[in-house]
Amino acid sequence: MQTEEYLLEMNNVSKSFPGVQALKDVKINVRPGEVHALMGENGAGKSTLMKCLFGINKMDSGQIRLNGEPIVIDNPSQALRSGIAMVHQELEQVPQRNVMDNIWLGRYPRKGLLVDDKKMYEDTKKIINSFNMKIDPRTQINHLSVSMKQMADIVKAVSYNAKVIVLDEPTSSLTEKETEALFEIIRKLKSDGCGIIYISHKNDEVLAISDRVTVLRDGQWVATENICDIDSNKLIKLMVNRELGNRFPPKNKTIGETLIRIEGLTSVYEPKISDVSFEVRAGEILGIGGLVGAGRTELLESIFGLRTVESGAVYVDGKDIFKSRKHSKNAALTMVTEERRVTGIFPQMDIRWNTVSSSIQKNIGKLGLISMKKVEKNTQWAVKAMRIKTPNLKTLISTLSGGNQQKVLLGRCLLNEPRILLLDEPTRGIDVGAKYEIYQLMIELAKEGKAVVFVSSEMPELLGVADRILVMSNGRNAGIVDAEECTQEMIMTMAAKYL
Repeated sequence: MQTEEYLLEMNNVSKSFPGVQALKDVKINVRPGEVHALMGENGAGKSTLMKCLFGINKMDSGQIRLNGEPIVIDNPSQALRSGIAMVHQELEQVPQRNVMDNIWLGRYPRKGLLVDDKKMYEDTKKIINSFNMKIDPRTQINHLSVSMKQMADIVKAVSYNAKVIVLDEPTSSLTEKETEALFEIIRKLKSDGCGIIYISHKNDEVLAISDRVTVLRDGQWVATENICDIDSNKLIKLMVNRELGNRFPPKNKTIGETLIRIEGLTSVYEPKISDVSFEVRAGEILGIGGLVGAGRTELLESIFGLRTVESGAVYVDGKDIFKSRKHSKNAALTMVTEERRVTGIFPQMDIRWNTVSSSIQKNIGKLGLISMKKVEKNTQWAVKAMRIKTPNLKTLISTLSGGNQQKVLLGRCLLNEPRILLLDEPTRGIDVGAKYEIYQLMIELAKEGKAVVFVSSEMPELLGVADRILVMSNGRNAGIVDAEECTQEMIMTMAAKYL
């Protein structure tokens, strides 16, 4: 293959950070009108490579060629001017501004000294219509669903006339229907000659939408394969360098008495939940399914006390924890949120403080001051228990991969010795090997007699990990089914019950 046939080439790219070699002689090339998947376990170097392409990280060595010509990219602005755009997994938007403001931020069309609002609206509408999207350019962006926010960022990328677009975990919070809508947009971009770099941990999606795939492992290039020559098992083996047997660990078979009971829970603010009731027993894993916007996250937040509840009760050991602040604390509920970057991590702090931030009292020394010895001991326990990949305990959490950030948050929760865990999309953006580890952890916690409640947009995950599945539909409990007797079709039917 001659170099001029490639739209983009990255050759012999190396990048190191203090204490870690993130990339070593990595390569990837993308053809016009091609979807090129980039895969690997968390920490394999995918995000670092793309940050080098987008000018966020500066390469130690290597070369980037665009349309056959060498190019040096020092910052994201230069990347965008060169025709390279990136839609990040953690969306970076201004929530209080409307869609078109977010798209044209920093480059508003002007009429004299004033912003040309009419032209901005028309230009935005033109791009939106070209993809058959249903987004009003004047809608405040934080009023959109996660999927629509994702679409708005794709519109922003297209507005730069980008010829190379990087999509980082674009379906991590999308339903199957929304994913198919995204795929239609990707196919349209392909037909326009764009090269798409598609980062995902979902093998089925990669096999469905991609033309080729490049696999990284431990910061090094492993293989580039045509999709027609590869299957899911081979892809997994390339990523983790081992065969994965069963996709899900064996479930816990010992179920105890009811540990938590929810009765008639109704929230005040939109999106509302209405009269939701269920119970979870010690040793049980309850999965919560449904479409995006069905109230799954809102249900967990209401139970945990993050949302104002209009009516209903949450009973732990037969006592209403809403009526007793002291008992609520002793009930040992803990929660891992879906948006780890926004509501989970402290990005400017290191792993130690992110790990112990919710268990400070356990790290107090004899003089009533924080004991760094205890902090480091508890952090080391979490790093070992969660198998967190990090150069050292003083590493900023923001420099870790998304999966390792998630493991830090899980370690933080476990230091509180919870009896009931509320997990919102616990494997979002996590690779196949790390997912199995999270599943094992959840099942081990159940075996210890804890109750685990988790939200997931992946139906195979719900069926493979949960003992029972509660399906939410438009803020209401559409039913609870035994996972072993349920199918994906049954879940979808229930999810549409109150629409």
